[in-house]
Amino acid sequence: MKFVHAADLHLDSPLAGLSKYEGAPVEQIRGATRRALENLVKLCLNEQVQLLLIAGDLYDGDWRDYSTGLFFAKQMAALRAGNVQVVWIRGNHDAASKLTAHLNLPENTRELSHKKPDSLLLEALGVAVHGQGFDTREVTTDLSLRYPEPKRGLFNIGLLHTALEGRPGHAPYAPCRLTALLDRGYDYFALGHVHTREVLSEQPWVVFPGNLQGRHARETGPKGASLITVENEQVRSVEHRALDAVRWHVAEADVSGERSLDGVLERVRESLSAVASASEGRLSAVRVRIHGASAAHEQLTARSERVTEEVRALSLDLSSEVWLEKVELATRPLAQSVDRREREDAIGELLRGLGNIAQDEAALLELAAELVELKRKLPPELREGPDAIDLESADALRRLLAEVEQTLLPAVRGSEEAAP
Repeated sequence: MKFVHAADLHLDSPLAGLSKYEGAPVEQIRGATRRALENLVKLCLNEQVQLLLIAGDLYDGDWRDYSTGLFFAKQMAALRAGNVQVVWIRGNHDAASKLTAHLNLPENTRELSHKKPDSLLLEALGVAVHGQGFDTREVTTDLSLRYPEPKRGLFNIGLLHTALEGRPGHAPYAPCRLTALLDRGYDYFALGHVHTREVLSEQPWVVFPGNLQGRHARETGPKGASLITVENEQVRSVEHRALDAVRWHVAEADVSGERSLDGVLERVRESLSAVASASEGRLSAVRVRIHGASAAHEQLTARSERVTEEVRALSLDLSSEVWLEKVELATRPLAQSVDRREREDAIGELLRGLGNIAQDEAALLELAAELVELKRKLPPELREGPDAIDLESADALRRLLAEVEQTLLPAVRGSEEAAP
C-alpha cells in the first residue's frame, strides 16, 4: 500500500504585497499553489497510491469566491477516478470558524471532525486514520491527548495540525510533546503546520512534510509532499517528492576580499547560476544577499540602487525563469569595525557588546525572548507574509545586529572627523 502525506497547501493564498515589485510575475506566482496541487494529484495517480492525507491548512482562509473550492473539488474528482481515497483535517488557516463557504466534495474525500477526535476505518486498505481538525483558529489545547486507541490489525495513522512544543516562525497552536505521540501506538503520525520538512522520528514515523508550495523568501528550497510505502503493516520507505511550481531561494554571494563592483557582480552571477540550476526548470524567485568583509563595502552602500539594477540585469541575462525579488546588502569594511572594537571607550564597548551577542547562542535566545512583545505590537503585514520581520531565529538576529553596527559606523566616523 502507498499513501501520500501533504500539508499546508494554502490554496489560492493571496500573497499580498507582490504587486509592489515592478516586473514581478504576479499571476505566475499567485497561481503556484494551484499548480502545486495539480502536481500532487499527478504524483498520486502516477505512483498508484491508495490514500492522500492532508494535515491541515488546505485553504488559506475564507474563499474570495467559489472558484477556490471548485478547483479543489475538480482535483479530488480526478483522484476518485484513480481510486484514491482522501482524508483531511482543518488547521488554523481553514478552521471551521474561518470558512463560511461550503461545498459538497466527491465521496472519496472525507474530512475528520473538528468537534472531537475522530477515526475513519478504511478496511479495504487495512488503514485506520485518527485525528481532529481545528474548530477555531487559535487552538491552544493538546488535541492529541484524546486521540483514539490504535485499531488492532490495521495500519494506524494520526493526522494532526500542531506546532509540537514550538517551532520558530509558527504560532504555538495545538501544542503537544513528541514523546506523547510516540507513545500513542500509531504506525505513522502525519503532521502539518510547520512549513519546513522535518522527520522527527522513524520508530514510529513522525513527519512534517513542509508546505506544498513556498510563498515567500522565508520558505526556500524544494517544497512538496511525502510518499510512503507500507508492507505488512510496516513502513518500508518515506520519500520527499518536490511538487512546487515556483521555487524561492536566497542566493548568498560572499564577496569577501573583492575590491571592485565588477568583482562583486561576478560573485553574484555565480550564486544566481547555482540557484537557477537547483530550480530544475521552475521559475526561481530569488533574494540575493551580498555579504562579507570587502574593500568595496563603501562603494556598494553608496551606490545601492545601481547595484540592485546591475543584479537585476544579471538575472535577466541568466534566464527568463529567474525573477529577482530583492537585493540585500550586508557587507562590512575590511578592518575598520575591528579596529574600533579595540578602543577603550564607549564606542569600543558598544561594538564589542554587539559582537559578543552575535557569537553567543544563549544571548541570542535571550534577545529573541525580549523582542517577543515588540513583535506582537507590529502590524499584521510585518508579522506574517513575505515582508515579515524575523525576530526569532539566530541567523536573523545576527543579521540585525550587523545592520545596527553598520548603521552606527557612519555616525562614529562623523564624530571622529568632527573632533578637534
